[in-house]
Amino acid sequence: MGKGTGLGGGMKRGEIRWYKFTQPDQKRPVLILTRDSILEYLGEVTVAPLTRTIRDIPSEVVLNRQDGMPQDCAINLDHIQTVSKVKMGSLITSLGRSRMREVTEAVRFALDLQ
Repeated sequence: MGKGTGLGGGMKRGEIRWYKFTQPDQKRPVLILTRDSILEYLGEVTVAPLTRTIRDIPSEVVLNRQDGMPQDCAINLDHIQTVSKVKMGSLITSLGRSRMREVTEAVRFALDLQ
């Protein structure tokens, strides 16, 4: 898909936004993982969903009010997926560099990358 789709305006890696999933038909927060330089050219974006279930494992990053979340939750890097940008909703918060470094390490663990 080429440029000019009108999608992705202002969307950035590290943002947590609402996303409307078809199954199980609910709105959930997701972290954008796709790199900024390609976001405007794609109709889809790679994300990791957030959950209130905190398992304390290396493939998740725990967030709290100081990160801009209304309650404690975890980014689940075991469930990375690529989704349509059309269903991407409003901005909740953006993660800083140190949190994104934690996300990088959690992705490495989840995908068993050396």
